[in-house]
Amino acid sequence: MIRFSPGPQSIPQRGSLLLSEPFLDDPYFGRKGVLICEIGEGGTFGFVLNNFVDVDLHAIASEIPEGFGRVSVGGPVNVSTLYYLHRLSDLDGATPVYEGLFMGGDFPALVERLQSGQVASEDIRFFVGYAGWSENQLEEEIQSRSWFVTKAAPETLMDTTIDGEDFWKQRIAAMGEDFQHIANAPSDPSLN
Repeated sequence: MIRFSPGPQSIPQRGSLLLSEPFLDDPYFGRKGVLICEIGEGGTFGFVLNNFVDVDLHAIASEIPEGFGRVSVGGPVNVSTLYYLHRLSDLDGATPVYEGLFMGGDFPALVERLQSGQVASEDIRFFVGYAGWSENQLEEEIQSRSWFVTKAAPETLMDTTIDGEDFWKQRIAAMGEDFQHIANAPSDPSLN
């Protein structure tokens, strides 16, 4: 069995979970968790996990059955495109992100499986837009302490039942006793 260490790390890698520092005042990233899906010479790419919107996926992509799952704003880049993470290791064209977790793949084949009920809602997550950083930008933000870098089990990353700040607080608290005060910090520092 693979064990996931939720403790802090300093260098992000594919599958890392970024958690914003508690007072980051940003509509896309304040008190958010971002799953890193790709790091390369061109930069870093990931999805905000806890920024759900009240929109039926069917309204975004009519091929997806009504009422299937939730959609999250994955970040401020390319918000007119639908992206997806899943646990379907046999979906053609899917890119491995983390142990047992994949991104993208053959959309018509996915739609066919969704329509026939072969995919459970807990096995796939949808996002509009993504989070992106140019080369070295994320590393600079981590050095300036804008982000904590950690890990989480695939089940946690795919869970769409914990929303917004609650997800952020739980993941910060999971990093260990030294992070409890951060998880409990008010979003407005003047209230501390």
